[in-house]
Amino acid sequence: MSEEARSLNFLEHIIEEDLRNGFPKEALRFRFPPEPNGYLHIGHASSICLNFGLGLRYNAPVNLRFDDTNPAKEEQEFVDAIKEDVRWLGFDWDTERYASDYFQQLFDWAVLLIKEGKAYVDSQTSEEMAEQKGTPTEAGVESPFRHRSIEENLKLFEGMKAGEYDEGTHVLRAKIDMTSSNMLMRDPIMYRVLHKAHHRTNTDWCIYPMYDWTHGESDYIEQVSHSYCTLEFAMHRELYDWFLDQVYDEAKVRPKQREFARRNLSHTVVSKRKLAKLVEQGVVGGWDDPRMSTISGMRRRGYTPESIRNFADTIGIAKRDNLIDVSLLEFQVRDHLNKVAPRVHGVLNPLKLVITNYLKGEVEWVEAENNPEDESAGTRQVPFSRELYIEQEDFREEANKKFFRLKLGKEVRLKNGYIIKAESCSKDAEGNVTEVQCTYDPKSKSGSGSEESLRKVKGTLHWVSIAHALSAEIRIYDRLFTDESPDTHKDKDFMEFVNPDSLKTITGYLEPHLANAKVGDTFQFQRMGYFCVDPDTTSDKLIFNKTVGLRDSWAKIQQKT
Repeated sequence: MSEEARSLNFLEHIIEEDLRNGFPKEALRFRFPPEPNGYLHIGHASSICLNFGLGLRYNAPVNLRFDDTNPAKEEQEFVDAIKEDVRWLGFDWDTERYASDYFQQLFDWAVLLIKEGKAYVDSQTSEEMAEQKGTPTEAGVESPFRHRSIEENLKLFEGMKAGEYDEGTHVLRAKIDMTSSNMLMRDPIMYRVLHKAHHRTNTDWCIYPMYDWTHGESDYIEQVSHSYCTLEFAMHRELYDWFLDQVYDEAKVRPKQREFARRNLSHTVVSKRKLAKLVEQGVVGGWDDPRMSTISGMRRRGYTPESIRNFADTIGIAKRDNLIDVSLLEFQVRDHLNKVAPRVHGVLNPLKLVITNYLKGEVEWVEAENNPEDESAGTRQVPFSRELYIEQEDFREEANKKFFRLKLGKEVRLKNGYIIKAESCSKDAEGNVTEVQCTYDPKSKSGSGSEESLRKVKGTLHWVSIAHALSAEIRIYDRLFTDESPDTHKDKDFMEFVNPDSLKTITGYLEPHLANAKVGDTFQFQRMGYFCVDPDTTSDKLIFNKTVGLRDSWAKIQQKT
């Protein structure tokens, strides 16, 4: 959708109003601020598209800032994965920043607040602080340490920084209002003691700033003009502004926090804690498992960055949380892959077919289009022989008039090949069909220009030549959860809804053209869906992941159950 045709979302209206009121356009700056404590998921993808999309729309810089204030959970591995995900989605940042870059400045400002009587060291236990903080309907009560002298607070805070105290003995709290209706304003914690090495600062610090103290001040240091967060941070805005008030210089840009709704995806979870549980308990193979809602998982499954950006654009920005059906994302994936994915022959549930009047040992190379949606994609040669594999589902001995595939006494066309007629079939001791014997019309070859090649039959089947077929492991994925909102049930754990059939592994047979396929390459297996080469592939073993089917079959399955 062109920028001219697209209507503005409410966050863009905020920017436009600021510009009309005199805010200089050249001062616009945005940021994407993930915490490096896990892999990014589809929710982050929407935020990435929002913030970097604003940067593109307004020709404004966008910072990638890592809010790395919790060394207990953050790792360089996650930093690297996040950068890879952002780049893969098609975006680049103006500057790479870290909240840890500002540890000294944040500490100095905290000292200033202590000197101004706006912060104090509290020595209560966490349980005592929780109790004295009150409830949403009852005011809190002041800490017994709230009126410590400035000198004592400074000494204790310096001791915390110097590593003189154990974890949990002291915290630094802002002195605001213990009676505020917003419980976040009831003397929030600014610093806690943590004797843990940081992925960037190592052991230089043993006190670490809390998110609320860090985030807004980091925005201010970076001169971010518009700081967009999800709705759970709406109540934090008052505190964000209070902290800014303590350091704000009118000569500088004052960041503005505004909130937008999460767009939750059905049949998934996006909580990093819950995603980590799936990994730790072996439900999935890792953070990049193709069933995961992580960007790395979607990339491994074969989703394209274009399809994810189109999905984010389609669902838009809203003021209320909403559940988006995963089929909408799959539609965008399918729509983009239809334009770019080469078509190939692949049989996933093989049934042997013998063309009895085709010469034994004869091999033809038939021409096949790589992608009818893209004329520049060209053609390739596919081997055709007497013995082929077709899909088990494509043959019945008897069938009604609505079955347009192969049945005894009837004709179908083999894609890019000939018209064949089923004459007989062989069965095993259990009565299962093991082989179909057919005859073919030698004059009916596709593209030959003969009158017979133009003859119409109702069914067209894909196939592979048995002698030339490549054996491959095919991983078939389904929804990871059977419930559309697995983590919203108060009386059940989300793990109870894990789909036991979310992964099935089968052996498929593919045309030899795929011997040169590289990890990440995506193809349409004709009539079967879209598949991509998995990183587990080796020189001796091809492995494909099913990305998405040619149509949405989930709704039909659910109607039957």
